Amino acid sequence: MYYKSTRNSSLKVTASEAIAKGISEEGGLFVPESFPSVKERLSELRKLDYISLAKEILSLYLTDYTKEEIDECAEKAYETSKFSGEQVRLHEVENEDGVYSLELWHGPTCAFKDMALQLLPHLLTKAFKKQADGKKAVILVATSGDTGKAALEGFKDVENTQIIVFYPENGVSPMQLRQMNTQEGENVCVCAVKGNFDDCQTQVKRIFTSVELKKLLAENNMLFSSANSINWGRLLPQIVYYFYAYFRFLDRMGVENEEEEINIAVPTGNFGNILAAYYAKMMGLPVNKFICASNSNNVLTDFINGGTYNKLRHFYTTISPSMDILVSSNLERLLYHLAGNDDKQTAEWMNALNSKGEYTVDAATEERVKENFAAYCCDEKGTSENIKDTFENSSYLIDTHTAVAFKAVKEYREETEDYTPVVIASTASPYKFSKSVLSSISDYENNDEFAVVEELSKVSGLEVPAALKALKTKPTRFTNVCDRDSISEFVINTLGIKE
Repeated sequence: MYYKSTRNSSLKVTASEAIAKGISEEGGLFVPESFPSVKERLSELRKLDYISLAKEILSLYLTDYTKEEIDECAEKAYETSKFSGEQVRLHEVENEDGVYSLELWHGPTCAFKDMALQLLPHLLTKAFKKQADGKKAVILVATSGDTGKAALEGFKDVENTQIIVFYPENGVSPMQLRQMNTQEGENVCVCAVKGNFDDCQTQVKRIFTSVELKKLLAENNMLFSSANSINWGRLLPQIVYYFYAYFRFLDRMGVENEEEEINIAVPTGNFGNILAAYYAKMMGLPVNKFICASNSNNVLTDFINGGTYNKLRHFYTTISPSMDILVSSNLERLLYHLAGNDDKQTAEWMNALNSKGEYTVDAATEERVKENFAAYCCDEKGTSENIKDTFENSSYLIDTHTAVAFKAVKEYREETEDYTPVVIASTASPYKFSKSVLSSISDYENNDEFAVVEELSKVSGLEVPAALKALKTKPTRFTNVCDRDSISEFVINTLGIKE
């Protein structure tokens, strides 16, 4: 299995090269040259536990890793002690017709990013030994909240690595902020940026493609890499849990054959989590429709429904901050596939987005998008109402991102009358956004984050995750703030190297 760049199809790299580099030199993203089919193996894969399933899926793509390396990576990443039991859980929502919540937040940081970021450090360190032996990996991360903490926890004290996380100063929840600024580890650093997530992401991407900075790092025996979903090693592990969810759905329904179709709904900003579901379909997962759910930053909704991607719009800071994104990086991968692996066309669209702020795809590509995806958005009021409705009608508490997807499913079903069973990706513990969740179901008011957490537990009867409860007494380690144009300078100073 080799990988091509979305902006240069003539480039072919191995899996370890793609993971070590993170992004192609011309700014493109690495994609597999083909998708291995497991359609004839679904009944066999259905019998596997999560770790064994992960090994099988990973082995199809990581062909320059040995079986022993893949086994070690999966076993270390997904050991049950890290996930307080089963790694992911499929919850059938009461009083809903065939609605299932795929709980992806039972890992160490209580967010779906753990499913990839517990694995990526193991994949990356092995990739560096193959591709850049002796060099120190400098991991740069732009985060809208959950990726930052999950990456910090995954790379904490990993030998020969340094991780620096940038987040929008006023764009994460209090619990997300506390998780990052109290992070332990000798090789970690966190910095707020005066701007939004897109500012963080744009500047980090520029660093990755800067010839001068890469040369400077090379002179100091270092190499940049990424833990964002632009890195194939971040995206690949997410494919696994869609297969696992499907198999648990079949078990729950008592269905013997593996032909029953499902819909998959995903709250998304950067388009990575829903793209992983699409990749699972490309491998043979029986999916009828993907329901893309956005908050008030509805750039993806407008694109999927109209064919024009326009980032020149008002940026909203919402109660679902991990989706406060106007430049959805992983959409580039989807467009490359749907445009027939046309790297020149993909590069043209991305260049137009950078220079003009928008692009419009051709009619054929737009039609292929609509064949696979439906898209809906939800404002703040709708998000809170769905948290309340789901709690009161189904005795089920959801966070501010999952609520956006629940609303999208309702709208999709009303509009299409398609009642295919739907799996909703539940992306975070409600306690990561406790104030917004509590205010949706109760009149309680308090500015103390942990008083709110305790009250939410009383009202909901849901136990507070131990990892979040422990944050109350942890000392703050990081208070760094920089301008968006100073991110490069901050990286250089943190690494202790000179230009």
